[in-house]
Amino acid sequence: MHDGTKNDKRARGRPRNYDPDQALSDARDAFWQGGYAGTSLDALSEATGMNRPSLYGAFGDKHALYLSSLDRYIEYGLQGMEAALGGERPLGSALMAVYDGALAIYFPGSDTPRGCFLIGTALAESRADEEVRDKLAAGLNIFDAAFERRFERARAQGEIDASANPAVLAKIASAILHTLAVRSRAGDSRASLRATAKAGVAMMCGTPTEVSAKPEAKPETPAAPRKRK
Repeated sequence: MHDGTKNDKRARGRPRNYDPDQALSDARDAFWQGGYAGTSLDALSEATGMNRPSLYGAFGDKHALYLSSLDRYIEYGLQGMEAALGGERPLGSALMAVYDGALAIYFPGSDTPRGCFLIGTALAESRADEEVRDKLAAGLNIFDAAFERRFERARAQGEIDASANPAVLAKIASAILHTLAVRSRAGDSRASLRATAKAGVAMMCGTPTEVSAKPEAKPETPAAPRKRK
């Protein structure tokens, strides 16, 4: 019975400075590092500073926490894309803003490149886990739709040919994004991946692609044999 004194009890084990957004972010980073299967509850507790009862009370079990982490990542990813693709910047600049933002996430400073949280962790679980597969598909479709809206506007404003198909271009734009995510984890450099993105943007916008490559050396023509006198 509440008697007006300071006897209100907090959830067992929950730290005084508990911040659900920060805890979810910390859990996401733990999953990002170890993958879903490779991340133990102890690792999640250490990452969030919350014991198991607190984690269960705040987010449910490990699976529910992972799904919430995916939702948050997709939500923030869409916000970043819409900010990059919106406004009055030209189509090419808008697309590069998306790719530069992605590369900043995939290459976190001096740490080992981590790629995309959604693709890097959900792909491994999607075959056996229908809920994860649905989250993965929904996330990819959401990002496709954001690209498609920008291509539709670009076509209406004459930035791309009137016969261009925004839905197809959106899939290509997403495919480039996926390439950056996978190859960053595989060891490609940030500079090389940005060059790939830049070439893809030029292709989608219908502008000449800059390729810096040394011309192949021409084989020497053998000298004609001398005629005998």
